[in-house]
Amino acid sequence: MTDVVVAASLSDVDMRVALISEVFFDDPDAAHLTHALHRARDGGADLAVLPELPLNEWAPYSKVSREEDAESIDGPRQQRMSEAAAASGVALVGGAIVREEETGTRYNTAFVYDRVGVRLASYRKVHLPEEEGYWETSHYEPGDAAPQLIDSLPLRAGLQICSDVNRPQGFQLLAAQGAEVVFAPRATPPGSYDRWRIILRANAVMSGTYVISVNRPRPEHGASIGGPSIAISPSGEVIAETHDTVTIVDLSRNVVEQAGVAYPGYLARFPGLYSDAWSHLAE
Repeated sequence: MTDVVVAASLSDVDMRVALISEVFFDDPDAAHLTHALHRARDGGADLAVLPELPLNEWAPYSKVSREEDAESIDGPRQQRMSEAAAASGVALVGGAIVREEETGTRYNTAFVYDRVGVRLASYRKVHLPEEEGYWETSHYEPGDAAPQLIDSLPLRAGLQICSDVNRPQGFQLLAAQGAEVVFAPRATPPGSYDRWRIILRANAVMSGTYVISVNRPRPEHGASIGGPSIAISPSGEVIAETHDTVTIVDLSRNVVEQAGVAYPGYLARFPGLYSDAWSHLAE
């Protein structure tokens, strides 16, 4: 476990976020997760972001899905995340494969818990790859709802998951709702990191939001996984790029507001025009 790294502080910090680049599938009582969150708390973090499906082994390495990889809403992995948030006093972005009881349909779902462990929000991953090491359509279905604003944190926030960032509609929708930061847990290979870095920075500039994306740290079952976690300002500046287990960054509403009045932040979004165009295509 490496030491906490605190990015350069701002004079007007509104939210301090910990990027926790580790997975916890071999942590049945959440002791390691709770320890990581305590380290985040000791660094002053208000909220911590985990990688994609942090309490699961990386199941999509294989096309074969297993019953034990999924759980119902409020299942055991979710309970462990909730309890770890409450034990540390740090809000948490995590996730699990959630199975609907009525239909059996499975979704890759991100959750936000507050500092006492109450679930504030959830979001289902929409864009699913299907290739070597990432056979995701064999494990869960695309999400069926657009991302919604979370307005109960120090900054207004939204969720995306991994491949969602390669389709900018989610960021556009969140920006139009007033998001100031987007959390994007991911599991991506190191060989394509340069491309991920480009699209994550572009989404930050396009949406005028901070982007926090935390990666799984290492290969699993032969699947090529790894590469830095990253925090990006609304101007596209990389404020942290790290392999460290816990990295803490400071976010400021003032920075978001400045991006909103500079180019391209002040450009109108024309939601009616684009919704009409998408509606025609959907038909």
